[in-house]
Amino acid sequence: MGNQVTTRWVYSFGDGKAEGRAEMKNLLGGKGANLAEMSNLGLPVPPGFTITTEVCTYYYKNDRTYPSDLKEQVTTALAAVEKSIGAGFGDPENPLLVSVRSGARASMPGMMDTVLNLGLTDITVEGLVRRSGDARFAYDSYRRFIQMYGNVVLGVEHHHFEDILENVKRDRDITLDTQLVAADWQAVIEGYKQVVEHELGRPFPQDVHEQLWGAVGAVFSSWMNQRAITYRRLHDIPAEWGTAVNIQAMVFGNMGEDCATGVAFTRNPSTGENAFYGEYLVNAQGEDVVAGIRTPQHLTIAGKQANKSDLPSMEEVMPEVFHQLDAVRLRLEGHYRDMQDIEFTVQQNKLYMLQTRTGKRTAAAALKISVDLAAEGVIDRKQAIQRIDPASLDQLLHPTLDPKAQRTVIARGLPASPGAASGKLVFSADEAETQAQLGESVILCRIETSPEDIHGMHAARGILTTRGGMTSHAAVVARGMGRACVAGAGDLRVDYKGQTVTVRGVTIKAGDLVTIDGSTGEVMLGAVPTIQPELSGDFATLMGWADEIRRMKVRTNAETPLDARTAVKFGAEGIGLSRTEHMFFDADRIVAVREMILAETEQGRRAALAKIEPMQRKDFVELFTIMKGLPVTIRLLDPPLHEFLPNSDAEMEEVAKAAGTDILKVRHRAGQLHESNPMLGHRGCRLGISFPEIYEMQARSIFEAAVEVFKESGETVIPEIMIPLIGTKKEFDILKAVIDKVAGEVMTSSGRKLEYLVGTMIELPRACLQAGEIAETAEFFSFGTNDLTQTTFGISRDDAGSFLPDYQRTGILEHDPFVTIDVIGVGELVKIAAERGRATRPDIKLGICGEHGGDPASVHFCETVGLDYVSCSPYRVPIARLAAAQAALSTEQTNRD
Repeated sequence: MGNQVTTRWVYSFGDGKAEGRAEMKNLLGGKGANLAEMSNLGLPVPPGFTITTEVCTYYYKNDRTYPSDLKEQVTTALAAVEKSIGAGFGDPENPLLVSVRSGARASMPGMMDTVLNLGLTDITVEGLVRRSGDARFAYDSYRRFIQMYGNVVLGVEHHHFEDILENVKRDRDITLDTQLVAADWQAVIEGYKQVVEHELGRPFPQDVHEQLWGAVGAVFSSWMNQRAITYRRLHDIPAEWGTAVNIQAMVFGNMGEDCATGVAFTRNPSTGENAFYGEYLVNAQGEDVVAGIRTPQHLTIAGKQANKSDLPSMEEVMPEVFHQLDAVRLRLEGHYRDMQDIEFTVQQNKLYMLQTRTGKRTAAAALKISVDLAAEGVIDRKQAIQRIDPASLDQLLHPTLDPKAQRTVIARGLPASPGAASGKLVFSADEAETQAQLGESVILCRIETSPEDIHGMHAARGILTTRGGMTSHAAVVARGMGRACVAGAGDLRVDYKGQTVTVRGVTIKAGDLVTIDGSTGEVMLGAVPTIQPELSGDFATLMGWADEIRRMKVRTNAETPLDARTAVKFGAEGIGLSRTEHMFFDADRIVAVREMILAETEQGRRAALAKIEPMQRKDFVELFTIMKGLPVTIRLLDPPLHEFLPNSDAEMEEVAKAAGTDILKVRHRAGQLHESNPMLGHRGCRLGISFPEIYEMQARSIFEAAVEVFKESGETVIPEIMIPLIGTKKEFDILKAVIDKVAGEVMTSSGRKLEYLVGTMIELPRACLQAGEIAETAEFFSFGTNDLTQTTFGISRDDAGSFLPDYQRTGILEHDPFVTIDVIGVGELVKIAAERGRATRPDIKLGICGEHGGDPASVHFCETVGLDYVSCSPYRVPIARLAAAQAALSTEQTNRD
């Protein structure tokens, strides 16, 4: 018999060595891998071990049971920790206490459960009293353990414990937990144990091994709790990744005045400034800092002064330990070559490191840190580009408060996540979500946020909390989502029941308008005007680097001068889609458009079109002038005609009057044009085939505008005229002949030679398959992936919202196909069309102009197909520029591999 290979489920760390390392993140989770790495670096990490993510996968595949040899491996690892610490798990005289924490591959702050002080029982707590010589500390640790374990593992609601603590404090006439003495904590412990027994019908577990396995099970189970599922959906984290469990010897920040605990960032996560940044609490445990129950103190003197705090900094209170921590900060950042988020505890003046991970940061900070690290030679420009999440740039392109605007500041908190936001005040996550779905802008106000609020935070424009510091849940999550956030505005008094918040005699009710500024921490009454962002400095530097690397061009979808100017400011290299019908809806034109639709003869239609033509020409002159010779792709009329007709009697009356006819005729024509499925009806090139005079008028406006701009500015415009919804080569050829004929007429009358391209929008599966034939006459293709997705799936984009979430929840579709391109279906058609088009016409210009043009994952796909450009809405241009650079780097890497 050969030796049976046993799977290794457990990896130990501590004492300056570890069985794992940073690269083993998939197996050990982020926290476990980094604890191992810090141990290998010789940093002071309390010893412990990690149960791998593979156990989590096994647990869910095997009806929530564990591998048979796991228990034995845990026992061996636990014995090593006992030996290292010189204490025994469950030993009545010298008890070892451990923390049990989750640790997934991707950081999920606050989403999963933690248990501290595990290993305390009625017997071992007495051993802790004797060992520490501090009864108050020992009983405080025990009551914390019962509360955490009771809530996380046994499922006893939080408020039961809170009530008991409040009652004891009321009886003793005390406001702060720190004022309670040992005997008070003993009374709290008795109350807590009674609550557990009353709620569950069985006593609180006194067997330390039962406690340990209960906590491990709770961590694995929390991977599938509602808030973790929501977080994964928002951040595209696959469920099958699973979580690891880290079991580590406890060190105590709450053993007295020479103890502390804290959270720090190696640079400022809001601004990116290279300054040590963080908070700590003396005589506390880690959860106290992030839970926002006590007001934390600043690490540095500079931080304390900047935030006008009168609480002493760690630099003043524990100078020696602070300098050790500062040295660790520089070492970790140098090792990981990125800004780190670290957790530490000081026990009796000895520093211990409990965690390091790449720190979450605002987009502005991410840019500054990347550009600075590249300037410092720590990383190169390519790495700097790859470190920025393109979607996060959204935060920088959004408004800040107008400094000249009047503002009524009613309170101040901490500037936890930058940007300014105004909206109606709401007090619950559910209400935030409901109001946002109705199109309202809302500000979510909570005493403190918890992971259960994640859906409401996502829906809100801004988040306001009355408790918590810069490292609280609200602050970290808001920065990650790019929501403005003011945290710890302690003067505000929130009344959930009455749905009000009061401050210095001012009462604001739910639904009232407020403004918050996440860059200054100010809370203001009413809506305050905002100004557009400045895109200079680090942003311009990094975008310059991205532009040097990317292959694809980035254009914009624009038909108004404002959109075109905004896009140029954001670095657009042309217009990839100008939707001419948007120009038809203007109040002064719609009458002429309706007159054209009502006309029963070609002569009548031409008379109405003659009124529209000068307006249409003026539109193109403006766009060509703004774009200064950059390419402009103009799509001819696309929507069905009935969209331009009125619905109400009053409007029909008006149209009838303008057209010199009666309302019955208008009604009759509206009835004639009615279609059961207009998106698949008489629209796009089909209108051009029925009424070629419409496309003639549009082509003439375009060519005359090009001539006019040349005369005025000497700028040569090469318009790209795009015929929508082509399904056959014959349709395209007929309409191209119409356009060529008009071009010839304009050249003759103006005496000027015109250069132009005629191409098509590829948005039907048939056009993808016939691309080789269509390319014989079409000079460019632009993929209209909104319609191509609708026609490939047979799903109406306007109605898909009601059932697509079910498809994502059940795993039929990973993403909404209208947000991120469906690579294997719609993407395959794009590939076929690109290949067949190029086979016929090697120099054919290929672009994409659906919403997907601004989605980073879709941009990546466009690079793999070799498209020449993507086109997206103006505000997404910088996102597409960065995504295109990252896609080019990734393709280069793939080719190298």
